[in-house]
Amino acid sequence: MTGKRSKTYTLTLTGIFAALITIFTAYIGHVPVGINGGYIHFGDGLIYLAATTLPMPYAMLAGAIGGGLADLLTAPAWTVATVIIKSLIVIPFTNKSATILSKRNIAAPIISYFISATGYYFAEALLFGTKAALITSFSGSFVQSFGSMIFFLMLGTTLDKFGFKARSEA
Repeated sequence: MTGKRSKTYTLTLTGIFAALITIFTAYIGHVPVGINGGYIHFGDGLIYLAATTLPMPYAMLAGAIGGGLADLLTAPAWTVATVIIKSLIVIPFTNKSATILSKRNIAAPIISYFISATGYYFAEALLFGTKAALITSFSGSFVQSFGSMIFFLMLGTTLDKFGFKARSEA
């Protein structure tokens, strides 16, 4: 394997990310918020990291599996919505830059917020009705996405200092 990852390596890294996303969503920093079963967590920060290091379909898979398993463990009513939404929030990111924190990847969490907030708005409207959904979905998603963005930026800065991306692609 010179200069190009093997499929086994990429699948293994996808599985590791899915496991970390599950743990950081369901347990580490998991703070229940509101009456609708929502919660704040740092799992999205790891989804963002996966999106900057894995090819798109693998990052989508890691986000969907990790987020979906976390919801199965903590808030099962949200599982289907989460699988869809977490696979979509990786789209604004790129894994093609030499570092994790490229200009695009620094701006991408903001776009991901709108994808997430809109997705959870529709899910919440289906589950609980539209009147409560607008305020709770967008405000809860803002707090969640902002915390995950800060976590991602801190993690990305640290990993870029160690040359994580260059080492994982060698």
